[in-house]
Amino acid sequence: MTSDETPDGVRLQKVLAKAGVASRRAAEELIVQGRVSVDGRTVRELGRRVDPDNAVIHVDGTRVILREDQVYYALNKPRGVHSTMEDDQGRPCVGDYVRNRAERLFHVGRLDAETEGLLLLTNDGDLAHRLMHPSFHVPKTYLAEVDGLVPRGLGKQLKAGVELEDGPVKVDAFRVKDMQAGKTLVEVVLHEGRKHIVRRLLAETGHPVRKLVRTAVGDVQLGNGKPGSLRRLTREEVGGLYRAVDL
Repeated sequence: MTSDETPDGVRLQKVLAKAGVASRRAAEELIVQGRVSVDGRTVRELGRRVDPDNAVIHVDGTRVILREDQVYYALNKPRGVHSTMEDDQGRPCVGDYVRNRAERLFHVGRLDAETEGLLLLTNDGDLAHRLMHPSFHVPKTYLAEVDGLVPRGLGKQLKAGVELEDGPVKVDAFRVKDMQAGKTLVEVVLHEGRKHIVRRLLAETGHPVRKLVRTAVGDVQLGNGKPGSLRRLTREEVGGLYRAVDL
């Protein structure tokens, strides 16, 4: 037994199989190939035992979620729905879509009532906190329909930074998706989390937003679900979120 092995734990390959990473035999191959780490150290011994409740396990650099009580969902928030779990005024809210779930979920960040799209829901407080903290620079992607035809230099201006009343903001990426008479569809990527930041940013440049949809948080995509649809994140998506915030 190695010095850092948990005597009464569960064999590592069994833990990986239960987490849905691979069959037990395939998990053994991953271990032998040096593709599995436990608490930051590569493991190659097949006899290694771990505590599933406390061990931090990565496969190919992606964290494996072991706790069965932790859940992760993507909600396609409809327009007009408020980003709260309860609304004391009786308005439609995010909580309406998970009211019958056994877990006590909360939303990761907010979308204003008029903004549609991807909102993450979970009961994993550590991950949620890091995803919302600006220091981790997790990108959020939006599609915005704006007034007017966008000039060629707008993207360069947004990347350089625009001064707002509560300080400067700049985007990580910007591109024009479509132009029609009197309106333009643009994609904006930024890691800012200030209130109404996309709307305020584009309005400041002379292009008020008509419609706004968040299409991605990190590598998690909104997908093709209808407004109001809820889906469970895949193991790869959850692992990607953990990787984005260094967990």
